[in-house]
Amino acid sequence: MASRAGTVALPTDLVDLTDLLDAYYDEKPDPANPDQRVVFGTSGHRGSSLKTSFNEDHILATSQAIVEYRRSQGIAGPLFLAKDTHALSEPAQNSALEVLVGNGVQVLIDARHGFTPTPALSHAVLSYNHGPVTHPDQADGIVVTPSHNPPGDGGFKYNPPHGGPADSDATTWIANRANQLLENRLDGVKRVPLTTALNQAGSFDFLSSYVDVLPEVLDLDAIRAAGVRIGADPMGGASVDYWGEISERHHLDLTVVNPTIDPQWAFMTLDWDEKIRMDCSSPFAMASLISKAADFDIATGNDADADRHGIVTPDAGLMNPNHFLAVAIQYLYTHRKQWPADAGVGKTLVSSSIIDRVAAELGRKLIEVPVGFKWFVPGLLSGSGVFGGEESAGASFVRRNGKVWTTDKDGILLALLASEIAAVTGASPSQHYARLTEKFGAPSYARVDAAASREQKAKLGRLAASDVVATELAGEPITAKLTEAPGNGAPIGGLKVTTANAWFAARPSGTEDVYKIYAESFKGDAHLQLVQAEAKALVDGVIG
Repeated sequence: MASRAGTVALPTDLVDLTDLLDAYYDEKPDPANPDQRVVFGTSGHRGSSLKTSFNEDHILATSQAIVEYRRSQGIAGPLFLAKDTHALSEPAQNSALEVLVGNGVQVLIDARHGFTPTPALSHAVLSYNHGPVTHPDQADGIVVTPSHNPPGDGGFKYNPPHGGPADSDATTWIANRANQLLENRLDGVKRVPLTTALNQAGSFDFLSSYVDVLPEVLDLDAIRAAGVRIGADPMGGASVDYWGEISERHHLDLTVVNPTIDPQWAFMTLDWDEKIRMDCSSPFAMASLISKAADFDIATGNDADADRHGIVTPDAGLMNPNHFLAVAIQYLYTHRKQWPADAGVGKTLVSSSIIDRVAAELGRKLIEVPVGFKWFVPGLLSGSGVFGGEESAGASFVRRNGKVWTTDKDGILLALLASEIAAVTGASPSQHYARLTEKFGAPSYARVDAAASREQKAKLGRLAASDVVATELAGEPITAKLTEAPGNGAPIGGLKVTTANAWFAARPSGTEDVYKIYAESFKGDAHLQLVQAEAKALVDGVIG
């Protein structure tokens, strides 16, 4: 049977919203079941009410845990509370609001009662804590989103006063306390009725706070003067009203390609596995926008909470996220004259090594960190790290004057940067990438999964470099065996092996019985396949 990837969803692909919402309230998690406990991954707790992994009890317990955590840390300012367009996001926001207000927390929700992108939440927290007005107490935030995950999923993410994803010390504490509350049948959770919570909550204009100051981080004048024709697809997500306001307030030639909000996402084209997933880095999920590429100079997509970006150009279609990151770095570090001359280039260690070669040519230090945007937060906040990017189409950078913008991924920012690059240079980002490959070579990059038991995954996460005895990979001498990130010395929770022209990294999945192999070669697709095969054999030999 032919794959339906890239074709519009059928009615049989859609989640039953009644069942989904009923399950949120009716199903009670069993804390003895590991799949039904609160677990924070790289970006919050995620699950589905239909699998009893994202239900009212989870959110009540996690919200109470966050209250107690922020109290223990002396965080006494307001908490900004935001949600995306997933069906479970509004009930989860309501549950959180009941607990937060019940504990006397000052909560600020969207003034328009609309949807809020993750970067707008981060921007709000930072503006309060580091803006021109001094406040005696620090603010923090929660954004209710499972990011690009399917319509039946929910997500709950905590951003402390630094504005970015909470680090593992915080999330471990919060998850442990939340699971303790689940075990105690929510004894210790304080809440008030929803009507009381809504009446006592304050409001905040997330949209204006973010959109009005975009000229501080981007050259919107150049975009407007060049007449760049922009097509922006919110993909049914929280950025829908933001794109319209960006067009109107900054007088850009910008069309919101699809302003539809539908919690079933019936308009979406199916992803590679025939599931509905708002992954703006996937050519299958982005098929509708790609088909309109010729109508615009730059077309862009965002996932449901707009922390990721997809860049489509008329000459090349959807760009690989790694390719655009390399172009963005080359452009920004040569066009942001007020940025510190000694600021490094931040990348995750599974991002393309063409970034390494771009950074070397720029004379900038490469700061390679583990997977997870939280590792870029200190640098973005202090100004010592002006850019941080992930292979999964997530990045952010500082304002034109070098001051912090967001400390979480900002898909709107990176999407608009593509238009600035086209406006200022007269060439599309994909044309710039072609020039980079002429200079540095064209890497072949891919990620594959390999089966692994829970025990094998745990062993992979604990590997030491000395456990790897191999001296060659795909015909080349191994130059490094890493279990800690060279940029900050943090454990990577896996292994990275490099040669002069290739590398692979292996990391255990947090949700499935597999480990992920990221690999890249500058010697072509055939060599990449050899790297992948030898990487799997090497890792399997170590973890047994």
